[in-house]
Amino acid sequence: RPWLFFHLTSQTYAPTALSLFFFNNSLFLSLSQLHLLSPFKYSQNHSYRYPSLLGLSIFTLHAMAIDCISNIASMTHLPKDEKKDEQKKLVFDASVLKFESQIPKEFIWPDDEKPSANAPELQVPLIDLGGFLSGDPVATMEASRFISEACQQHGFFLVVNHGVDAKLLADAHKYMDNFFLLPLRQKQRAQRKLGEHCGYASSFTGRFSTKLPWKETLSFRYSAENNSSKMVEDYLVNKMGNELRQLGRVYQDYCEAMSKLSLGIMELLAISLGVGRAHFREFFDKNDSIMRLNYYPPCQKPDLTLGTGPHCDPTSLTILHQDRVGGLQVFVDNEWHSISPNFEAFVVNIGDTFMALSNGRYKSCLHRAVVNSHKPRKSLAFFLCPEGDKVVTPPAELVSQNSPRVYPDFTWPMLLEFTQKHYRADMNTLQEFSNWVQQRNS
Repeated sequence: RPWLFFHLTSQTYAPTALSLFFFNNSLFLSLSQLHLLSPFKYSQNHSYRYPSLLGLSIFTLHAMAIDCISNIASMTHLPKDEKKDEQKKLVFDASVLKFESQIPKEFIWPDDEKPSANAPELQVPLIDLGGFLSGDPVATMEASRFISEACQQHGFFLVVNHGVDAKLLADAHKYMDNFFLLPLRQKQRAQRKLGEHCGYASSFTGRFSTKLPWKETLSFRYSAENNSSKMVEDYLVNKMGNELRQLGRVYQDYCEAMSKLSLGIMELLAISLGVGRAHFREFFDKNDSIMRLNYYPPCQKPDLTLGTGPHCDPTSLTILHQDRVGGLQVFVDNEWHSISPNFEAFVVNIGDTFMALSNGRYKSCLHRAVVNSHKPRKSLAFFLCPEGDKVVTPPAELVSQNSPRVYPDFTWPMLLEFTQKHYRADMNTLQEFSNWVQQRNS
């Protein structure tokens, strides 16, 4: 049972110790008041002395701990390869990182991708769905025209009077706090496994080693099949325990509301493209979609990192609800623009799968998220996806001699596999995926 103790004392404040100890393959930290100055020590009468310890960050101490652990690894029961993995593992713990003045290098983005200061605000089309939902034909045509203009330009718009219950929205944001403020070890009970798209993820640690996003996420499946009325609730209870059953019920209801709203927007998209009004609604009627909760903790160096890097969503349609903290940016006319949060509206953007369904007429929206040093930011993202056996191919009305096919046929699981196992989603995902499909077919 090896024990490793570090003691950090302060000469300018009341004597305080930061103790780190390694036990049963875990690293623990504790703060306590000391009345004696102690060097760094560990078992077998070895000691490490450092001339000045003031101002060291948690990550510096963590590196020291890993260095010393490697010296005592032979005393543990860890296999050799597991010891190596233990030393290399980077953990994104928001409760610690949000106070760090020096962020780990893995989170620092290249200069040409760092956040732009004072990004101009984008004047986003605000589309009123009230008339469409009540069956007003004039209001429906007007809404479809606004959507067409936005989707040809950048694939991004806002909807209001959407019919989603205000209490459900408030509860969905409240229960995000209930989850993300849990201790890291408890959240990790729902840890997302490599190659999978559901579960808890603390940044992309373990999947990528550079340009890591400054965020935590919780993702889960939603199916519109009739026998899936408790899918979300059952998933979260299975992963986290019965104490999160109410959280599961809230997000089950939220997903159902998003699915209904998505199908309505699909009607407007069909009208705007000049195809049968029910075409896309029927295509997505039994959607197998993804719900994601995003949490962006404060960052003391927000000019060096990104909450989410530049990318187009590989899914069909994204319906996003933001809290009142800004951070969303969209790339339009070769420039990044900020999107002011509007708690009464949903942000809607086209994804790669619908870009293929429209035969390239509507653009998949290039966007990213920035962080700040003062407040956490939260958002709820519903990603509409077709059933797994649906073939993504444009309707005949959108293909002609003057408008030949742009993308090959595919299914959503093929694109999902590509982004999870072969390619990190960015602004070129759909084209790279198309090349990959064509190579496989040949």
